[in-house]
Amino acid sequence: MWAPPVVWVAIFNGIAGVLLVLGFIFIRQRRIRAHKRMMLSAFVCSVLFLVVYVWHHLVDGITYFRRTGPIRTIYLVVLGTHTPLAAIVPVLAIITMTLALRGKFVRHKAWARWTLPIWLYVSVTGVVVYWMLYRM
Repeated sequence: MWAPPVVWVAIFNGIAGVLLVLGFIFIRQRRIRAHKRMMLSAFVCSVLFLVVYVWHHLVDGITYFRRTGPIRTIYLVVLGTHTPLAAIVPVLAIITMTLALRGKFVRHKAWARWTLPIWLYVSVTGVVVYWMLYRM
């Protein structure tokens, strides 16, 4: 069965990260509509990432990091922080997004203070994990 190239995993993660930063910049500038578009687009990119990620692993299986030495320790630390945080990002993103869409902006802002840095970290470290696995 055909699977999309694994590079799309990193591309969707990277785009989501850029959109998150733009969304943050726009809300700081009080550009509410632009902020909403960026954050919804970041969510769509993250969903696309998840689809491609699962599809890739169903078809190609698990890829193991084969390098040894200090780089392996660095990889495992990055992966060890990325993975559990990646598991909670969908929940955080859905709660934060739902609060905004329902107009509960005080609660949305409180959740976003946690969601944004975690989601951004997961997006960036997702690209780092891809690079370490497939490009190093």
